[in-house]
Amino acid sequence: MKLLSTYEDRDDAEAAAEKITGEKRLASERDATVVIYNLFGVPSWGNFHRLGMYNLAELKALLSRRATWQPTDQARHAEILATLSIVAKNFRIEIPNHWR
Repeated sequence: MKLLSTYEDRDDAEAAAEKITGEKRLASERDATVVIYNLFGVPSWGNFHRLGMYNLAELKALLSRRATWQPTDQARHAEILATLSIVAKNFRIEIPNHWR
C-alpha cells in the first residue's frame, strides 16, 4: 500500500476510501489543531481514476475521439502523458500502450 491522497475533511476522506478497490487504510494525523487524513491503498490507474486524479477522465474523453484530434487536443494529450509518466515512475506502474 502507498499513500494515494490526503484530505482535510473526514467525510471526503471516507468517501474516497469507499471508491477505491483492493487493500486500503485511512489514517489521521494531527498538527496543532489541524487533522489531516491520509488514504493509503493500491496504486493503480483504476483507483486513481475513481479518485478523479491526474486528469484520467479527461484522457479517457480525449482518447474516445482520437480520430478527430486538433492540435490543441494533441498538446493536451502530451501534457497529460507527461504527468502520467512521473506518476508511473513514482508508483512503479506501467502506462498502458493504448493511452500513448
